[in-house]
Amino acid sequence: MADLKVNIAGVDFSNPIITASGTFGFGREYGEFYPLSSIGGISCKGITLKERLGNPPPRIAETPSGMLNAVGLQNPGVDYFIKNDLTWLKEQNTVVIANIAGNTPEDYCAMAEKLSDTDVDMIEMNISCPNVKQGGVQFGTSCEAAASITKAVREHCKKPLMVKLSPNVTDITEIAKAVEAAGADVLSLINTLTGMRINIETGRPIIRNNTGGLSGPAVLPVAIRMVWQVANSVKLPIIGMGGISKWQDVVEMMMAGANAVQVGTANFIDPYTPIKLVDGLNSYLDKKGISSVTELTGTIKPW
Repeated sequence: MADLKVNIAGVDFSNPIITASGTFGFGREYGEFYPLSSIGGISCKGITLKERLGNPPPRIAETPSGMLNAVGLQNPGVDYFIKNDLTWLKEQNTVVIANIAGNTPEDYCAMAEKLSDTDVDMIEMNISCPNVKQGGVQFGTSCEAAASITKAVREHCKKPLMVKLSPNVTDITEIAKAVEAAGADVLSLINTLTGMRINIETGRPIIRNNTGGLSGPAVLPVAIRMVWQVANSVKLPIIGMGGISKWQDVVEMMMAGANAVQVGTANFIDPYTPIKLVDGLNSYLDKKGISSVTELTGTIKPW
């Protein structure tokens, strides 16, 4: 069998398959299907400083080859997570990544500080959130804002800091370089693309929030393109995501430059997807005579 282990920012993963934030909860439900130690890591559901109820329904809509969601970061808050979920997660023998989101720099910094004193292995910062101090403009849509929030959180974060990039920008490589310069240890991309569906009988958007985040197989080509561009622009390790549902997608994403991947929407379709990705990836490496999965990263041969 090939060696599936990867090391990202000093954190050892047993394999490069990580479940994406917002699609795996805090792991308890999926843990009823298989040992969570079978996957490389879990990026937990996004947590905020205080409990959030999320957006009013309807907040999910099916799309061709994907789905829209505007759940609105419903979660119990960081203190509840630390007290009630983290201890159980750490017993599952897999890497635990805490995903944080906020509306002000102070929110992010406070959470990074709290989590730095816990056993989480890594912190993933979602910068696709509206900065209320700047009129609701997302932190991740300008170089200045992305760098500013990264620098601020870096000062409060003792854990490896991963920054999750939004694809809803003109040039994702510029955002990536700004975040790298501001102190990020890892980049994860892409977050969801903004989309919309309309009920033609009522004339209203299907989602109460009007727009939502598009995920699923439909976004895979965009994600691969952006991972490739970013991998050629920065020196940081990259965790690629966006539309991964088959082991072939994992190989593609890693060839584009990812060091590991996250799988999200596919978990809703088949809860065993992460296990199937691990098995398929291992078979592919054996078939190709590749001794370590790390040998796949960045092997794309552009024309």
